[in-house]
Amino acid sequence: MHTTFAGQVEQIFGRFLVRLPEEASRSLPSRGQVAVEARVDGHPWTTVVEPDGRRGHWLAVDASLQQALRLEGGETVDVELTPTKAWPEPQLPDDLDAALADAPDLEEHWAGLTPMARWEWVRWVGATKSPQTRSKRVGVSIDKLRSGSRRPCCFDLSSCTDPELARSGRLVEPDPA
Repeated sequence: MHTTFAGQVEQIFGRFLVRLPEEASRSLPSRGQVAVEARVDGHPWTTVVEPDGRRGHWLAVDASLQQALRLEGGETVDVELTPTKAWPEPQLPDDLDAALADAPDLEEHWAGLTPMARWEWVRWVGATKSPQTRSKRVGVSIDKLRSGSRRPCCFDLSSCTDPELARSGRLVEPDPA
């Protein structure tokens, strides 16, 4: 499955992204996160398309792509997406990374998880803004992993988007121009 579209680069809280048109989002195999081989204006990379909490998706534009394309927001870019089973490794947040480092007994279990499952742990820990709840989730993650859990929970993956860019599980509107 392969989808192409023209999308507008938006900025939300200083971060760049492209929302997928409804048809492109519907063509993806999941309403939650989807690993994709992407091309934006011809620049390739492997990434994860994020759910927007409204049954759609969005694509983050990282700093290197932003620089390569000299994006400032508002531009229209050509996007090609091909879902892949080869998930990129998630970047672990410092608190979860430190907790895992302090739990050497979990090294083999963590390494035995699929990258998709590791993305779910990272997202579950990050899906809260409260420092107290986040700290608790890091501890619960370690406990669940020690008990053999492979996934954090059964939360709704279609509304589990980046908490820095969402309110109540929904992607917020772009910054004013």
